[in-house]
Amino acid sequence: MGRPGGLLLLPLLLAAPGGARAGGGSCEPHASCEACVRSHPECAWCEDPDFAQGGQAEGARCAPREALERAGCPPGAVVEPRGSVQVLEDEELGAGGAQGGPTQLRPQSVQVLLRPGEEQSFQVRFRRAQGLPVDLYYLMDLSYSMRDDLENVRKLGSDLLAALRNVTSSVRIGFGSFVDKTVLPYVSTLPSKLRNPCPERRQPCDPPAAFHHVLSLTADAGEFAERVSRQRISGNLDSPEGGFDAIMQVAVCEERIGWRPVTRLLVFASDDTFHSAGDGKLGGIVVPSDSRCHLDADGFYSQSQRYDYPSVGHLAQVLSAANIQPIFAVTGPTVPIYQ
Repeated sequence: MGRPGGLLLLPLLLAAPGGARAGGGSCEPHASCEACVRSHPECAWCEDPDFAQGGQAEGARCAPREALERAGCPPGAVVEPRGSVQVLEDEELGAGGAQGGPTQLRPQSVQVLLRPGEEQSFQVRFRRAQGLPVDLYYLMDLSYSMRDDLENVRKLGSDLLAALRNVTSSVRIGFGSFVDKTVLPYVSTLPSKLRNPCPERRQPCDPPAAFHHVLSLTADAGEFAERVSRQRISGNLDSPEGGFDAIMQVAVCEERIGWRPVTRLLVFASDDTFHSAGDGKLGGIVVPSDSRCHLDADGFYSQSQRYDYPSVGHLAQVLSAANIQPIFAVTGPTVPIYQ
């Protein structure tokens, strides 16, 4: 949203639902003040008890203010509520806000009263602060189909870290990998295949895992690069992957991952689609995801054979609650599905 330090002005227009917009429709007879006011933003109500006794029909109490006054309604008896905008908190943009962090948005708190169908506008100013701290967790698909992309995926993590260091001096990065649940029909359960799932026996492959948390968030770029370079491909049987299990654990295991109360990014790198809620039935897994952390001492998701995959909606809710912004680094054919 512009250069760091640049000011962006955003005019906001709000309209309450429930009534006709100004400039359209007209006032019609109504039996009550509430119904009249809700019908159109230009409608007013005459509450003078003697108004109808002057030969006016009771429904004529609902009309524009000018028409009511011409018909003899005293100006003080015309009910015509209007909305308003009141700024409650309006700190200057800058590095030292009341909450201890930088103030990037002004005003910070606004009270808006809206009459149905009426519009109110106010201006918001935004200036992106420089050097905001960022936590980024890199989640890598290690299924066998990724073998051609593994080197690019390794490089992507280092490129992301370098790019973030150009924006802020306070950046930490973590790393994890996933394949799928280690039960049929997702993964071959033959002991030899659980040890080495790749088609070529002589090809060195890592055992499959639903999720493996490899590196907690750290500022040590060298350690991150070294851990990522050590990753080897693994394998499973079907095309969709178990990445949703991995995302869930990254979101809910805040202490193990090491999330700070700062901008949180989750980069999800994969070349295929995903299993979601209900797919677990194929492997006899019917218990819904419980949104809890289940990482063992070695960082593996230990309950993948007990809990089903989360749904898209469930995952979106958990990510939002954890204030994590997902970024899907996926191959071209799968982009529409992730979108």
